[in-house]
Amino acid sequence: MERFLGNYSPYLYALLRIVSGLLFAAHGAQKLFGVLGGFGGSPGGTAPLVSLMGLAGLIEFFGGLLIAVGLLASYAAFVASGEMATAYLMAHLPEGFWPILNTGELALLYGFLFLYVASRGAGRWSLERALWQERRRTERAGATP
Repeated sequence: MERFLGNYSPYLYALLRIVSGLLFAAHGAQKLFGVLGGFGGSPGGTAPLVSLMGLAGLIEFFGGLLIAVGLLASYAAFVASGEMATAYLMAHLPEGFWPILNTGELALLYGFLFLYVASRGAGRWSLERALWQERRRTERAGATP
């Protein structure tokens, strides 16, 4: 499988980054704007902005968007990974050790996924890559032989 899919790994990584960033941003939108089912399962319900849930909503919404578009993705993913570790330790672990029983599997999955994104960077199909390519073109055009 690696022979076949290996050729596409930069593009598959980009899809993973984009989709996970958008899904993460949706969690933040629930908390901040009360959309997509609202906060706490109540339609239109939002988290107080000056609270841990409000901070989580800000990190999830804006961090998820930065990860999805690939702008400062490593930094945003590192912060998001830390938020997910904190969420797991504060909200899920006290409910029991096993993630499947304490409903913490999504927090763990996002945490490790974003740690990977933080280590790898934005990659293909990212604003960072587009900006760096434009900068290199501009530098080459301005250089005289």
